[in-house]
Amino acid sequence: MASVRRALWHRVPSNVTTRIKQLEERVGAALFRRQGRGLILTEAGRTLLGHAEKLLQLADLAEREMRGGSVRGVLRLGSLESAAGARLPPILSAFYARYPDVTIELQTGTTRALLRQLERYEVEAAFVSEPFERQDLNAVPVFQEELVLITAKGAALPGAGPGRQAQVAFPHGCSYRQRLVEWLAESGGSPDRILEMSSYHAIVACVAAGTGTAIVPASVLDHAVLGTAVARHPLPAHLGLNHTHLVWSGEASPPLRSLMGLLPGSREPAAA
Repeated sequence: MASVRRALWHRVPSNVTTRIKQLEERVGAALFRRQGRGLILTEAGRTLLGHAEKLLQLADLAEREMRGGSVRGVLRLGSLESAAGARLPPILSAFYARYPDVTIELQTGTTRALLRQLERYEVEAAFVSEPFERQDLNAVPVFQEELVLITAKGAALPGAGPGRQAQVAFPHGCSYRQRLVEWLAESGGSPDRILEMSSYHAIVACVAAGTGTAIVPASVLDHAVLGTAVARHPLPAHLGLNHTHLVWSGEASPPLRSLMGLLPGSREPAAA
């Protein structure tokens, strides 16, 4: 496959242009648009690129497995920041020790962003949180998280809900933020203000400074630098327990099946 890719680079520009036009006609969509003197991918082009990269990866993987029989290749994963920081390190360490010929590329994001990456084939699998749209995805629960409300130390203890303070959370698409909205909706309210942050370190720091309140996994606080600088408050039972799921589409690759064998609460799927 590598030799095929190298051969494509030696085509003259006119042949490449012709091939692009033929491909666009075949798929029925524009794949590139001009920007200055160059070309950039359209949305359809990015989608097709994701499919193509996955097919090339599977072809290379099949070729290597036929030659050596061992688990090799690249495993592109997406993960919530909470799972990446508190749950995955020992699992990835064990995986690297057992499968040194597999390279893992890990990206973090909100549940919605990760599902979008999965849809575009930018990652092969992702660790996402409830609630999420399953659609045609395969999903297995792998981690159970205890969610807690955090406030600044000495702040008034919230009553039936998170209070009227500003809420500190990840941007839209975060499942834990959705839990917060659901909690407020139960009492007929909605967040007055939401201060959006891009990391748990920033969220915990803002709450410790008295900026507002937040809902976070207890495991994150156990590993956070400022985890002891905030007060923890339990959530109602129907909101306080949450599961992180591993989701993927289609047939799991050998590296993904091997990773699944190391996950708690997950069974390695049978090989095709």
